[in-house]
Amino acid sequence: MEPIEIGIYVSIGMLVLVILGMRVAFAAALAGLIGLIWIFWAKKGYDPNDLMWALTVAAKTAGQVPHSKISSQALSLIPTFILIGYLAYYAGLTHALFEAAKRWLAWVPGGLAVSTVFATAGFAAVSGASVATSAVFARIAIPEMLKIGYDKRFAAGVVAAGGTLASLIPPSAILVIYAIIVEQDVGKLLLAGFVPGAFSAVIYGLLIIGMAVTIKGFGPPVRGFTWRQRFASLPPALPIVLVVMTIILFVYNPFGGDAWGTPTEGGAIGAFIVFLVALGRGMRWTQLKDALLETAKLSVMIFTIIWGVLIYVRFLGFAELPSAFSDWISSLTMPPMLILICILLAYAVLGMFMDAIGMLLLTLPVVYPAVMALNGGELVSAADSTFGMSGPMCAIWFGILVVKMAEFCLITPPIGLNCFVVAGVRDDLTVQDVFKGVTPFFIADAITIALLVAFPAIVLWLPSLA
Repeated sequence: MEPIEIGIYVSIGMLVLVILGMRVAFAAALAGLIGLIWIFWAKKGYDPNDLMWALTVAAKTAGQVPHSKISSQALSLIPTFILIGYLAYYAGLTHALFEAAKRWLAWVPGGLAVSTVFATAGFAAVSGASVATSAVFARIAIPEMLKIGYDKRFAAGVVAAGGTLASLIPPSAILVIYAIIVEQDVGKLLLAGFVPGAFSAVIYGLLIIGMAVTIKGFGPPVRGFTWRQRFASLPPALPIVLVVMTIILFVYNPFGGDAWGTPTEGGAIGAFIVFLVALGRGMRWTQLKDALLETAKLSVMIFTIIWGVLIYVRFLGFAELPSAFSDWISSLTMPPMLILICILLAYAVLGMFMDAIGMLLLTLPVVYPAVMALNGGELVSAADSTFGMSGPMCAIWFGILVVKMAEFCLITPPIGLNCFVVAGVRDDLTVQDVFKGVTPFFIADAITIALLVAFPAIVLWLPSLA
């Protein structure tokens, strides 16, 4: 049997395990190990005497993955970004952000929901964890919206959808993982997430305002805040701005010259700044311990998924499946843009059954080379490429599109993780309520993705300056 055939059979088996409920990390690691054994044994002609040899070589090959990949400096960004989010919560920055957004934006139609969206976007700039963002604002924003008459399902939908912005707005763990998988510059990818993330928040806000204008009693504006009260709400939220500026300066120096350091150093300094703010606001030892433990748990979960899937990716390399898929995609007679749209739609379907990180880790080793082949290769210039951008810029553009699709999958049934988190925090809501509440935001996400595809400059303007 040819290696490609083995790759297809093993991949189908892994998907079956995932659908049956096995965790992606363990399904991928198991499939990768079995696939490696199968390929090495096939090379020996399935001689029973060589089965133990194949098992030993496969185990050694798979065993090299956890340390060699997880010890990457770029991956050290993930725990620092997660720690920033948890420390920001205990520092009270979430309440400060929501209060500032409410005082400045709640006067528009649907103002409290719009305030929630922009507050979640602000928290996303120091969190990078969609689930944490949704959980925090489910406690803060939903009660406020219910007090003035919002439908509880829509209020929950606003929080669940707003939480997805953390996947795109740096510091984003998913963007870091994407950069590592496709071997692209982490700093440029983090920069690329700023404008599309803010753009997504604006689209959400416009959708809410449109619904409030057209539907009677949908979301009454909140007025009565004086200018003095508005300006007074800004200082408590200033640490957010300080952390964001720190991370930017360690990725790209807008004042000219080189960046101040690496993104990892920027993340560590950002975490230290938030730690000092939390101490200044009375954070106790038990809260610090909880923040550290939650950071460790989430980091271990992400790292386990990474090394499990990378064993499967190592097997894919031996099976030559990525290159075969890339050649097949390149041979299609369909327009390249149509093929790209079909790939994005496939992500939308796949995301209904898998978590975002696992989905990207499993698919990118196969899909990314195909997209680069459509564009003309990784080293192609903008003048000679299919999509009108150089290879590295196409990688950044595709990365933002894929991460935006991952955002979309966080609120789609049946396993939209953000919806489950919001329902779990609120005793008065069911998962079905939250899924109904996020339905309008599917339209907003579809519009956003369409505009990012049609106008790549929205994504590429900022990283092109670096």
